[in-house]
Amino acid sequence: MQNEYIKNLYRASLVFIGILSLFFVVKLLAEFKSYGMMGSSGANTITLSGHGEVTAVPDIANIYFTIRKEGKTAKEAEDAVALVEKASLDFLKANNVAEKDIKTSNASFNPKYEYKYDTKIMMPCTEYSCPPRPGKNVISGYEAYESITVKVRNTDDVGKIMQGLGGLGVSDLSGPNFAIDDEDALQVEARKKAIDNAREKAEMLAKDLGVRLGRIANFSENGNYPIMYGKAMMDSAVSSVPAPAEIPKGENTISSDVSITYEIR
Repeated sequence: MQNEYIKNLYRASLVFIGILSLFFVVKLLAEFKSYGMMGSSGANTITLSGHGEVTAVPDIANIYFTIRKEGKTAKEAEDAVALVEKASLDFLKANNVAEKDIKTSNASFNPKYEYKYDTKIMMPCTEYSCPPRPGKNVISGYEAYESITVKVRNTDDVGKIMQGLGGLGVSDLSGPNFAIDDEDALQVEARKKAIDNAREKAEMLAKDLGVRLGRIANFSENGNYPIMYGKAMMDSAVSSVPAPAEIPKGENTISSDVSITYEIR
């Protein structure tokens, strides 16, 4: 009697193990099928977009100016540029602008030409017109210029610095362009907000459809471009208008837009 009981228990255990094994095999096959359909046209998916942005007060300001001078010789023009450049650099350093934050973006000199007529040759005129007098282009002098970009880390001093540079003989003074020195952390934060925004939309849509979200089948991102507010512009050509002592910085916005495709089950 006891042996019969043990045999029945053994048979029941085999049946239970068989059913359990079949369950795991079916589940494993379903998982393999899901992996195989990932990103394929046979997978059911939904695609949602998300937007995220963060704002921050700019911590640097970029200003730009050019030193442009003329002379009868190339050396004379370059010496005139060097004179204004030295005064500008001394002024910037006196206002706590580090040498590493002053960058020459372009420097060159070009000959200036003037068309000279040959006064020894007289061209006879007809009743209706006079032929052009012969002549040639000759060098009348030289122009030298140097373009400089300055990064001002103490943004409260921007107005004072631009006002000072405007009085030193520089030309094409423009800016400031307020920016954030290290945008990477803000871009990561904006991207996370965009992803969370897309996920929330996907979860809401999945609930309305009566389905469950699966793995992410596709992801793309664009954006991450700083949107600048409170940007001020000045031009030294308008020398009668002095630069303000303080220039509003406003806020910069770093944004991210993502598109996420989810598999649904």
